[in-house]
Amino acid sequence: MEGLAGNVALVTGAGGGIGRAIARRLAKEGAKLVLTDIELRAKDDVLRGFSESAVFLHHAVASETSWADVIAESLKHFGQIDILVNNAALIASGNIEDTSLTQWQAMQRVNADGVFLGCHHAVRTMKANPRGGVIVNLASLAAVTGLGRYCAYSASKGAVTALTRSVAAHCRDAGYRIRCNAVIPGAVLTQAIAATTGDMSPDTADYWHDPRTRYAMPEDIASLVAFLASDDARFITGSEVRIDNGQLFVQ
Repeated sequence: MEGLAGNVALVTGAGGGIGRAIARRLAKEGAKLVLTDIELRAKDDVLRGFSESAVFLHHAVASETSWADVIAESLKHFGQIDILVNNAALIASGNIEDTSLTQWQAMQRVNADGVFLGCHHAVRTMKANPRGGVIVNLASLAAVTGLGRYCAYSASKGAVTALTRSVAAHCRDAGYRIRCNAVIPGAVLTQAIAATTGDMSPDTADYWHDPRTRYAMPEDIASLVAFLASDDARFITGSEVRIDNGQLFVQ
């Protein structure tokens, strides 16, 4: 890859395992970072290991006011935003019979509305950049297969993939140098997931230990995000890239 030196990347949900891995990889590629999360308690942990090239901002992705504040603070601090990674999301179980309208709407607010607001503000900001920008939206295999136990989550991630295609088409047709792609992970062995799987650990679930594994490591997702954010992927837009080791169904 050509690297991301000189780029400013905004990563939402940076307090989680995937968000932190993405932040570390983008920093390794030379990007400056705006790291956001709704959990202020995550600030010190998220920023540990970064220099003055990273800032942390409190961010509720379902709030347009919060998005406006984060964009303004990012521009104030770094002067530009070149990369947006819409990573923040909620997940909760519930099939179509069990899920209430309140639960459905709460999931859509964060997972669908939050990504819409990110894309909306990012495109309006990035189109002024001479080199445009890149948006990477984190979807899920649930958007492709539909998980019976995760009704609202599956639908919200389906909205992310459809929105990704629409944003990419709009930016292409408008002549903006802005690309928008979706990453579609299967199961990812974050610390939170590992805590629920008993004896499962990166040592036993990693691809090099068992090539049949259904678990990606957060770093696997981060590597794909870094590639899509780079100029090496300049002709890739509107794509949905599965990263699941061929696990088409995970129910």
